[in-house]
Amino acid sequence: MALEIITSDALSPLRHGFFTRKGGASSGIYEGLNCGFGSSDQAQIVRINRARVAGAMGAGAEDMAGVNQVHSAVAATVEAATTPPLPEADAVVTATPGLVLTILTADCAPVLFADAEAGVIGAAHAGWRGALGGVLEATLAAMEAAGARRDRIAAVIGPTISQAAYEVGQDFMERFLDEDMAHQRFFAGGKAPDKYQFDLPGFAAWRLREAGIGHAEWSRHCTYSDPARFFSFRRSFHRGEPDYGRLAAAIRL
Repeated sequence: MALEIITSDALSPLRHGFFTRKGGASSGIYEGLNCGFGSSDQAQIVRINRARVAGAMGAGAEDMAGVNQVHSAVAATVEAATTPPLPEADAVVTATPGLVLTILTADCAPVLFADAEAGVIGAAHAGWRGALGGVLEATLAAMEAAGARRDRIAAVIGPTISQAAYEVGQDFMERFLDEDMAHQRFFAGGKAPDKYQFDLPGFAAWRLREAGIGHAEWSRHCTYSDPARFFSFRRSFHRGEPDYGRLAAAIRL
């Protein structure tokens, strides 16, 4: 089965993509393109999947640069491919041609950034902790330090858990409201009186626009709701599965 890659005109002409689970070598609960060494999938199979991602970017696995994602607000700037131990961060930025920046997700928001004119790109993993903590703003700051201009940067949020599938509790919502009551707009009433539906991609897009970015959009794909195409941590948990695959997002100059 061929790889399925979601792209956006906003990042054109740079090579980039949000990869679905189609076209991979994994089987069982990881069936498809599982790119996460953090899963319990066979390491050699994950390497094959990651090599396919690199190939789709016109590069080799040795050209990939990623980070050890820890739900932080840290953005790492790299000038060469990364090898273990990876830097602990949740975003990666470069101005080095040929490098393939990669981020892994399974419900959290994968965000690809580009200032094509300046030749600076970025990729971020924005779960609720990272988005609230400022990982998107940190990515923009790192890109500016590398020569980008904020009002020229385009950002695309890829397949992410949608508001309809993201039920949270009162304590969760209060974390956001304690920082800014304007965050109320990203919560809708849930099925129970003490439950709410959180709009992660909407929140991420708002943070980017508030930070002065040139363009921000969401691909409008929900990871939870489409098991044939996407891995989902929350869906796997609800199904009682022991683990889950990780989706790759990638971009290169």
